[in-house]
Amino acid sequence: MTETTRDTIGADGQLSLLHGFGPAKLPQTDPERASTRPVARVILDAQLPHLDRFFDYAVPAAMDAEAQPGVRVKVRFAGREHTGFLAERVDEASTTATLLPLGKVVSPQRVLTPEVLALATAVAARSVGTVSDVLRLAVPPRMARVEDEFPPGAAAVVDPVVDPAVDAVVDAAVGRPAPPAPGIFRRYLNGPAYLQHLRAGESPRAVLTSLGGFGSTAWTEEIAEAVAGTAASGRGSIVVVPDQRDLARVETALVARLGPSAVARLTGEDGATPRYRSFLRILHGSATVAVGTRSAAYAPVRDLGLVCLWDDGDDQHLEQRAPYQHVRDVLLLRAEQEGAAVLLSSFSRSTEAQRLVDTGWAHAVQADRGEVRRATPRVVHAADAYQMERDPLAAQARIPHAAWAAAQAGLKHGPVLLQVARTGFSPSLACDRCRHAARCSSCAGPLAQPSRNALPACRWCGRPETSWSCPECGGTRVRATVAGATRTAEELGRAFPGVPVVSSAGEHIVDTVRDVPAVVVATPGAEPVAPGGYAAVILLDGNALLSRESLRAGEDALRRWFAAAILARPSAAGGTVVITGDDDVAVGHLVRWDPTGAAARELLERQELGLPPAVRYAVLTGTREALTYFLEGVETEGARVVGPAPVPPDIRREAMLAARAAADPKGTGRAGAPSPDALAGQGSHRVLLFFPYRAAAAMTRQLRARRATLSAKRTGEPVHIRLDALDVL
Repeated sequence: MTETTRDTIGADGQLSLLHGFGPAKLPQTDPERASTRPVARVILDAQLPHLDRFFDYAVPAAMDAEAQPGVRVKVRFAGREHTGFLAERVDEASTTATLLPLGKVVSPQRVLTPEVLALATAVAARSVGTVSDVLRLAVPPRMARVEDEFPPGAAAVVDPVVDPAVDAVVDAAVGRPAPPAPGIFRRYLNGPAYLQHLRAGESPRAVLTSLGGFGSTAWTEEIAEAVAGTAASGRGSIVVVPDQRDLARVETALVARLGPSAVARLTGEDGATPRYRSFLRILHGSATVAVGTRSAAYAPVRDLGLVCLWDDGDDQHLEQRAPYQHVRDVLLLRAEQEGAAVLLSSFSRSTEAQRLVDTGWAHAVQADRGEVRRATPRVVHAADAYQMERDPLAAQARIPHAAWAAAQAGLKHGPVLLQVARTGFSPSLACDRCRHAARCSSCAGPLAQPSRNALPACRWCGRPETSWSCPECGGTRVRATVAGATRTAEELGRAFPGVPVVSSAGEHIVDTVRDVPAVVVATPGAEPVAPGGYAAVILLDGNALLSRESLRAGEDALRRWFAAAILARPSAAGGTVVITGDDDVAVGHLVRWDPTGAAARELLERQELGLPPAVRYAVLTGTREALTYFLEGVETEGARVVGPAPVPPDIRREAMLAARAAADPKGTGRAGAPSPDALAGQGSHRVLLFFPYRAAAAMTRQLRARRATLSAKRTGEPVHIRLDALDVL
């Protein structure tokens, strides 16, 4: 961003790149330019890596008042008009080349604050991306009509509300002592101390292992209490959650605590106009708390005091567009830059969060064993030695006897939840004769059966198979290898006649169920909440979750199990959880309710093997020739290089479908050309670079510089780069 390479348009109409040999001060008497700070440094909205820097433009005198740092502008670049942001105004240009004037100030709203620009720069550097890519997520598209509601320079208007947390802000302002911390955090070790530091205006950093699945002590109330404590010190907060269901719940808790005027919701699902209105409310200071999904991490909150992330292990926190940054990394960078407190909260604990605790960067906030036993349900392993002695076929049965017994007993007192691994009816099929996986004859995608009497269809291209035959043995009959949520609900409806069956999976997600006897079948992450808790929770398909080909299979399975099990009533109220699965180590952590021990064990194994998050790693994808040429300009001493190795065909197919979906997010059929990164992501080969954290800054700097150099020279085929990808290992 600080290079002095400049652009001018030569006589031949082509773009010339000139390198200045020293600053050139503009004539102060020129009436066509602003009299003070006549140079504007602009960030172009461009995807090319070598354009990821400031470009200097002259500020005409007529634009002096409105051309302020942070506004959207239009400028001439390479003979065409481009949009961008005015980053800053300076007295001297960084080049001796003739500067072009600013073309237009699109809006007087200063939507890009210095804090967000610094954050975007840090995120781009860490993720080997461009600042403009980050800013597309950070600053929502302009809605001109909405801007009329927020004239520049207008004072913030906060609606009066009557709420204890707001009263606490007033008390702090006039010097009255704040009320004591409520008891919701007192069940955790270090919990009251954490709140006390927040109320005192300090910036503690904590990893909270929550025990609040439902009711008045739910995790949403814990987050609301932390935000209220921050508000009591006169500071703002940012809360980021993975999906819309969690957003609705935590927004309700925050509004009930702070009032509707203090909370602004930021999510792309609401549409451009509501999102931009909420963004401007935060920008102008009328809202002090930003809550939302990934983009909320960049909200321009004034006097930021707390960044809070719920369930950081959820893969929905990973941005699906370049530079593919994780929200956790964004919030940690922002907390460091602005001196804000941090709260990473979840029912389990990710290995990344455990690393923060082990290094001393954050403190653990968790309950002692007595409180854990009081607040959690009784967990039964359906395939342990005791159960196997009573039911020798428990390991083969999908719903063993212990699960049936728990479900029957639970239905006498309330709803029963069954968690299944997959949605649909039969999401995976195989040959009935040789058990070879059934694949589409057109694209080689996996076949699935959407309903009992439906034809098998491809999960990738959707093409039905009317005359399938096995390429191995010639068989023409298929069998289900995995039962989905729809089939499970159908079978349980016959097993429990007279009991209502609720299915929550796929596009039909149920948020809450009543405290009456009912069988609830849900996929991981789609479990409804019962106000009084479930009488029993049955966790099926444990082996299917654990056998997924991923480094994080065990960690993700435990996260999903804890998230479902915490919805059951405490053991004192009769709550029971039954878990199926053969992995005694992973299941044992759930039986003992020990998410911190599971994370510590997993992290220790990763450290011994040199795998993330003990180290950082980069994924380079492209052709073998492109990868070899790219790495010639990268110093890899001290890094572990794996590859180049061929990318499996099924992964390349999924990358192609993802590129098409990214080019046409609404499914209109009018997709534009995929980006160079998306095309390179379908490359035939892959290289993995593993490097320690102490060498991360130097390595990412090299990768960015190499990309920019090759982009400027237009040599070689594109190479796609991702840092710390979750779906590769």
